[in-house]
Amino acid sequence: MGNKRIPLEPENYYHIYDHSNGSDNLFRNEDNYLYFLKKYAEYLGPVFETFAYCLMPNHFHLLIKVKSEEMLKLYFKSTDSKISNQQENIYEALIHQVGSFLNAYTKAYNKAFRRKGSLFVQSFNRKQITNNNYFTKLIHYIHFNPVHHNFVNDFLQWKYSSFHSIISDKETLLERQQVIEWFGSKEEYLDFHKMDILKEYPMGFENP
Repeated sequence: MGNKRIPLEPENYYHIYDHSNGSDNLFRNEDNYLYFLKKYAEYLGPVFETFAYCLMPNHFHLLIKVKSEEMLKLYFKSTDSKISNQQENIYEALIHQVGSFLNAYTKAYNKAFRRKGSLFVQSFNRKQITNNNYFTKLIHYIHFNPVHHNFVNDFLQWKYSSFHSIISDKETLLERQQVIEWFGSKEEYLDFHKMDILKEYPMGFENP
């Protein structure tokens, strides 16, 4: 399982995921998905490099790298939020930033659907990625998660993941070139997604 107490440290890679509170959904329509990504870019784009993501009705997965300490301090100093006073503790600043992002989305969601209370499970799960194999397999796992949870039969049918953005030429905040270079080429990236990853490379993954 992921650990909600693992610190987010500069220049480390993480698998981050969270689930809706109870039986609620995080996303009810396409506007919700798009708004979530918009807010993600606003709040977390300045502090994370994003390599893969998948948004599903009741949970999401992210593969990210925390930016350098120098970049984080420059960003936090440029903001007027309370976080700018927490420079001695980058960990607390980052946790606060993720929380602010989730709260901003929750407020908009609650207003749109006339609901009250928390939308996400308290805090969020994260696991540090410490080896190349996990990084590689996690990209596949994230993109196939809608199949794993029976939202679609073919992962290519799912619009709200980074798979299509990585092979697209459209503008993106994803670290597209780094992902492609990681696999060697677009063709190798596509071939990797044709594999039965759990059969070829047995490995456990944390699920929200």
